[in-house]
Amino acid sequence: MKFKASYSFLNTDLSIIEKELEKTAISEQPLLQEANLDLLKAGGKRIRPVFVLLSSMFGNYDINRIKYVAVALEAIHMATLVHDDVVDDAELRRGQPTVKSKWDNRIAMYTGDYLLARSLEVMANIDDPLAHKILSKTMVEVCLGEIEQIKDKYRFDQSLRTYLKRIKRKTALLIAASCQLGAISSGAPEEIHRKLYWFGYYVGMSFQITDDILDFTSTEQELGKPVGSDLLQGNITLPVLFALENPSYKAEIEKISNETTPIEIQPILQAILDSDVIEKSAKVSDHYLQKAFDILATLPKNRAKVTLYGIAKYIGKRKF
Repeated sequence: MKFKASYSFLNTDLSIIEKELEKTAISEQPLLQEANLDLLKAGGKRIRPVFVLLSSMFGNYDINRIKYVAVALEAIHMATLVHDDVVDDAELRRGQPTVKSKWDNRIAMYTGDYLLARSLEVMANIDDPLAHKILSKTMVEVCLGEIEQIKDKYRFDQSLRTYLKRIKRKTALLIAASCQLGAISSGAPEEIHRKLYWFGYYVGMSFQITDDILDFTSTEQELGKPVGSDLLQGNITLPVLFALENPSYKAEIEKISNETTPIEIQPILQAILDSDVIEKSAKVSDHYLQKAFDILATLPKNRAKVTLYGIAKYIGKRKF
């Protein structure tokens, strides 16, 4: 509640964006529309639209123009969630049944594809070649990230560099694009929109590392899915990479496969909590967060800057 209160002055404009998202979900195909609307009703913090709106305040703020960028970025994000749930065979997201569990993998993939296509259609309202170049490049990288996530499942010999590259594509680039495109769409100077890109990138890296930590430290009720789901699904996150440095943990972790049950994984989850890997992972998250703060400090003073600082701090300091 406190988090959303920090940007409550955006509520009217966020309501406009929500209505535009509902329009984006409309389809001539009833089943596809039902799946789209079901995904919308699942909610979310709408972090990317918030970043778009705040970043646009470093230029000439016009919600009737900026809303298209916010809707496009959120539609892309929603599409990646649907695709991720297929890849991970996930039954729940935010405590609600996923599109793939309510229908099937085929409907889920078409739902994601439709949202990606609609995002491009919405973005066509912005007549700036640079904005379209950035968006298309971001979408290519996000898709590559999805493929890498499939390729790296249950691959316990991967490096830290591989992990960081994967979360860059999975999370950081879309948040970076949200910040940069928000600024570009409002006519902010190049120096400003480039700085906002790096601010978003560093915040995005911290955000995903924190998410990966919370997969071990939160409860099922808080996560909306079983604790340790990432590891059970073969996604090697930062806490697991650090745990693999311990020979005794490594031997047990490498036994995990797609046939491992939630009960069988409990001793490993507890071992990770009892070790120092959560603290080590949090330090990496803090490193990226500080880099985001350093960038933010160089931006002009306004209400958006103060709000961005508060949001970044919240993202990096969520409950461990």
